[in-house]
Amino acid sequence: MALVIGEKAPEFELPASNGETVKLSDFAGKNVVLYFYPKDMTPGCTTEACDFRDHHESFEGVNAVVLGVSPDPINRHEKFIEKHGLPFLLLADEDHKTAEDYNVWKLKKNFGKEYMGIERSTFIIDKKGNLVKEWRKVKVKGHVEEALEYIKENL
Repeated sequence: MALVIGEKAPEFELPASNGETVKLSDFAGKNVVLYFYPKDMTPGCTTEACDFRDHHESFEGVNAVVLGVSPDPINRHEKFIEKHGLPFLLLADEDHKTAEDYNVWKLKKNFGKEYMGIERSTFIIDKKGNLVKEWRKVKVKGHVEEALEYIKENL
């Protein structure tokens, strides 16, 4: 399924690090920063998560909720949150269905090996549940600030 800016973002229902199951529609009335990352506890993913953590109050100030998604199980998310003091939910997409719905489950190459995994990506979903911005193949440095500025200027 192709994602189209301005159209409804794909609904999802995933186990969250707070012990609940959350759906995108649970956040109606808020802007949603949905970011997909490959793996808890890895250097790039830790830097990105800590950048979102450090800007958490600023996102709250623009009526935005941050949700991180990876294929890691909840128990690994809980350890990641505890180790780095993350104040937002991490969602477990173990069967990578949501990643596929958002077209971020990709063939990757690393050290000559090919495997399927998450392509680091961020989606901004507005208060009505419409996809308004996407970043694919995200480079971590400066990305969180860029996402925050987009929301401040456009939503």
